[in-house]
Amino acid sequence: MLYDVPLSSGFTGAVNRSKYISPQSGMCSFCTEECTGTCEIAMAAVLGKQTVYPTTTGSNQIAGEKLYPLDWSHFNINGRVFGAKGTTADYENAEIYNVDLKTGYGRFNKVNLEMPVILPALIKLNWKDYFGGAAMAGVSCVIGEDSKSKDPDLVMKNGVVTDFPWIGKVLHSFNRYYRGSGQIILQCNVEDDMVKIPEVAIGKYGAKAIEFKFGQSAKGTQPVNRLKDIEAARKKKAMGFIVKPDPEDPSVQKAYEDEVCPNFYVYSRLPQWDEEFMEKRVAEVRSLGAENVTFKMAGYDPQDMERVLCMAVSAGVDMVTFDGAGGGSGYSPCHMMNEWGLPVVNMEAEIVRICRKLESQGLELPAITVTGGFATEDQLFKALAFGEGYITCIGVCRASMAAAMTAKSIGERICSGKVPAQYKNFGNSIEEIFGDLPDLRAIYGKEANDFSPGAIGVFSYLNKLAFGLQHFAALNRKFKLDYLDRRDLIPLTEEARGCLNK
Repeated sequence: MLYDVPLSSGFTGAVNRSKYISPQSGMCSFCTEECTGTCEIAMAAVLGKQTVYPTTTGSNQIAGEKLYPLDWSHFNINGRVFGAKGTTADYENAEIYNVDLKTGYGRFNKVNLEMPVILPALIKLNWKDYFGGAAMAGVSCVIGEDSKSKDPDLVMKNGVVTDFPWIGKVLHSFNRYYRGSGQIILQCNVEDDMVKIPEVAIGKYGAKAIEFKFGQSAKGTQPVNRLKDIEAARKKKAMGFIVKPDPEDPSVQKAYEDEVCPNFYVYSRLPQWDEEFMEKRVAEVRSLGAENVTFKMAGYDPQDMERVLCMAVSAGVDMVTFDGAGGGSGYSPCHMMNEWGLPVVNMEAEIVRICRKLESQGLELPAITVTGGFATEDQLFKALAFGEGYITCIGVCRASMAAAMTAKSIGERICSGKVPAQYKNFGNSIEEIFGDLPDLRAIYGKEANDFSPGAIGVFSYLNKLAFGLQHFAALNRKFKLDYLDRRDLIPLTEEARGCLNK
């Protein structure tokens, strides 16, 4: 069976001309010289190395396109009819609404979560409602790396950020709805940390949590972006980025004036953090006032995954998030988003193996989140059960942003009197159509009627995941998350059975 994708992709808009595809190369099996050039090869012939990265990145999201041999659809969910774990086995207590989904993380500062979900790092598209909806749902969310590049009023002196007013607005998008559960976390890559983003975010704008990221979009290498001209190159270099060729080099400046200068590219540094650095840096960030510190990792080599978990234990980190293949935020190389890293089921199997090993050594493990293509409650249940108690939360990223974007759009149409056809049977106003708005009013009072439809949409979507998760847990007569394990899963394929028994 072929798991790869042909030379067509939503990443670039490339399309194969023929329906007959060579399984080895992904090319049309019949390639002719009169073709107008729509496939990936043709686009590369015209656009060059730009096509290593998505050319469609912008007001959209990007997911992996490769079909992996093993995913959560290879498992069904078990069911039981006797007894109850986590509550009294009687009619009054053993019911869906009594399934306790609350969890949390934190060694020194406990962060409570209303459900085992975290909204992973983003800082594009409808981020205000993404973060606001997280607060309404009582879960944590993460501001994506390199957020400083979004701020036109950013101030730098001597290679260090001294003012970052935009981050105050981002933090406010969550804090204004904060109700005692969840947390907004600021993610920092190498470049962010080098220019002291944690210092200014914590000291000046009250950030309470920092996440250190081992790699761009958790895909192992930093983005390379082409710059428009030498002025743009100078600005990026002034911010501390690597720029090739060097716009301050006199020979490069002359070449630019003579119109024989190659393209300018900006590049971010790869993390080279080790145990000594991270232990010291985590302690520094805590001394600045950070209440929680987390790590972001991915499906790297299992030895690296184990090393990062050991670093987290040694440094007293509160949580580590692991991101499985494929996909990304749209700033990773196209083929990296399909071909790199451990798919989430395989990655989680390695995490559990590593956790068992470290636990046997008497180490106190941090909370662990897994993310990578989760969108439905059955997927959440399967991942939690597969995690054997080592997985605290599931990251739901693209799907939550989709909820933020679509709910905002639908809300705008409703307010303009253009109710979409599929929602007309539910009413004519936001109050009538948005089904979980009463749940928000129960928390915030009538002011919830004025909340952004996008944020209401994120809350409602997460509310649906939680409710569905309660159904599956009750189906197995388990009323606390601690009781979920691999016996709640039914493998449907040999691949699934083998992974389940690891």
